[in-house]
Amino acid sequence: MKLLISKSNFAFFLLAISGLLFSVFSYYILPEKYFWDSNTIINNDHGFTGLMGSFPFSIWFYKVTGLKYLSREIIAIIQYSILVYLLYKIGISKDLHKFLLKNIIIYLMFLMLAIYVAVPSKEFINYIYISFIVFFVIKRKTNIGKTIFISIFLMIFFSWFFRPYYFIIAIIAFFMYIMSYIKIKNYKTATILYGLLLLIFISLSYGVIKGEFISEQTRDVVNNSRMGEDYAKTIIKPPLENDTWYGESISVIHGFFSVNLPVNGLRHFLSPQIVIFILWQLILFYILIRKYEKSIREGKRNNYELWLFYILFSYFIVQGVFEPDLGSALRHKASVFPIIYYLLNYESFRKKAK
Repeated sequence: MKLLISKSNFAFFLLAISGLLFSVFSYYILPEKYFWDSNTIINNDHGFTGLMGSFPFSIWFYKVTGLKYLSREIIAIIQYSILVYLLYKIGISKDLHKFLLKNIIIYLMFLMLAIYVAVPSKEFINYIYISFIVFFVIKRKTNIGKTIFISIFLMIFFSWFFRPYYFIIAIIAFFMYIMSYIKIKNYKTATILYGLLLLIFISLSYGVIKGEFISEQTRDVVNNSRMGEDYAKTIIKPPLENDTWYGESISVIHGFFSVNLPVNGLRHFLSPQIVIFILWQLILFYILIRKYEKSIREGKRNNYELWLFYILFSYFIVQGVFEPDLGSALRHKASVFPIIYYLLNYESFRKKAK
């Protein structure tokens, strides 16, 4: 009996096998800087473990699961298999084998998973948690109101024990959802703009209370210790000092464009890996905006995909204040690939679900 497999399924499994092989051999190919976090998590022998905070929780997770005691190659096989399985459960689009722009983005995603998420990392835990949120939303087991409420709770819970900025993501996503019921010209642009303005307001309010703006306590802390290093050439440096209200406001906007529309990074044209990331990011953002426009035209009633767009764009907005460089921005985007993957193909996946 012949075993038949569709072209799209064949393409998916070919990408999965290729990514798996790269993840296994990545330790022998990539520079040491790609494994700094991984080494901290695996080689920590100073009791820096716990259930609160991304690093302590990650160290605890890898110790409790026993992954810490396996070889790097075995860890890569286990983790990459889980990553791909979660994408498989989300779905395989019928046109994945076709050389389309959105598929080129997805092809590179499989490689990025091998580089950033298949290693011992905080991103692996983030990826799994985000996958559960995506599955919960797309299953449509509850009405849209309850779905939004529960997913907001899940993000706030995640912010409590792992990554605090998910609390801000939840606030901005819900704010964008509320704004969707207000008649505004150029709606798609306005929602992102209002999300940026809300983040600026949150950061300025935080600065009044704490004495420092959010980007000063996040991006600046990392970048100030890396100035002048060879590996820090893509650091995000705002045009003005961010120790004033207007400096922080410009810093947030500059950060958003630097990580989501990074045309300013083209000055690194002699570094092909940076240029590839910039082109990947520009194309990704363009396709998502087009998909977002289509989702808006389908109406807001019971539009679960629109809620996922709000979550994703809120994540992109918050990246503008936290990301220290383009490499970190890409690594953190890899941790939310389940949302990106679904939204790039949501029309096809929704038809299959029906």
